[in-house]
Amino acid sequence: MFSSTSNPPRLSPEDRAYDPHPQAFVPAITPFKPDLSVDAERFIANSKALLDDGADGLAPFGTTSEANSLSVGERIKLLDALIDSGVAADRLIPGTGCAALPDSIALTKHAVSRGVLGTLTLSPFYYKGVPEDGLVDSFTAIIDAVGDSRLKIYLYHIPQMTGVPVTLTLIEKLMAKHPGVFVGLKDSSGNWENTHSVIKAFPELDTYSASEALIPQNVAAGGAGCISASANVNARNIVALMRALGTNEEAGIAAGVTEVRKIFEGLPLIPAIKAAAARRHSDPAYAIVRPPFVKLSDEHAAQIERATALATGGAR
Repeated sequence: MFSSTSNPPRLSPEDRAYDPHPQAFVPAITPFKPDLSVDAERFIANSKALLDDGADGLAPFGTTSEANSLSVGERIKLLDALIDSGVAADRLIPGTGCAALPDSIALTKHAVSRGVLGTLTLSPFYYKGVPEDGLVDSFTAIIDAVGDSRLKIYLYHIPQMTGVPVTLTLIEKLMAKHPGVFVGLKDSSGNWENTHSVIKAFPELDTYSASEALIPQNVAAGGAGCISASANVNARNIVALMRALGTNEEAGIAAGVTEVRKIFEGLPLIPAIKAAAARRHSDPAYAIVRPPFVKLSDEHAAQIERATALATGGAR
């Protein structure tokens, strides 16, 4: 699920033109109760802890959130609970893309009605090899049904999961047909060349990498930052890396951040992230996953301990 990232050439500070405000969003995990129902109380507590760590915002109901194991009603319930608990809606980019068009419409319409910053919207992903015009029609149907000028869509490119890539030509068609609606993209492909091509072709988009290891390259090229699964564990140090870009502190912080990520790259991602959350909160309930996932086995306890120790003992 984690795509191992390539290592593009690092730019020297004098060669960089940093966005002064790169951002880190966290695809917050979805806690479950022992009966596998969603746990709104722990969802809120963990989400607030991530914001307290310095995250700029949250991107709930993405891949790390087990979104496609959640019903439409559960996603609506949790988003309402989060905003009603006092989390600012304009710090949220909830996932709203589903295989079924009516589900995508319902989730997107509800999210916009709550005043979110934007929606992170997958292309319809069950049918493969569909024409790009069909994908354009799908997004158009969502936009028309929502019928709200506040709608801002962040595209979600994760072809290893969906089999339906967000290509440059698709982005071009969508932006031409719906000016001002498509404002960003999350690239979870792990392919820096693809991320870089999006940034260069569409500088007006906020393009996020899914790997914090690519933050220096992303921001130097004109990208917006990262939306990273391991920010569930290491948000404080990821934010510290962004603030240290172009300084003498960058290399040391980047090394620690990359080490944490590599630990998770070697484990089943979602169970490992939730095991780390359980350790962080001293609450084993956070480790509960919905099938088809299974809880991380105890044989990986040392790796989780190492990752959480690095996260809590790194940059302040």
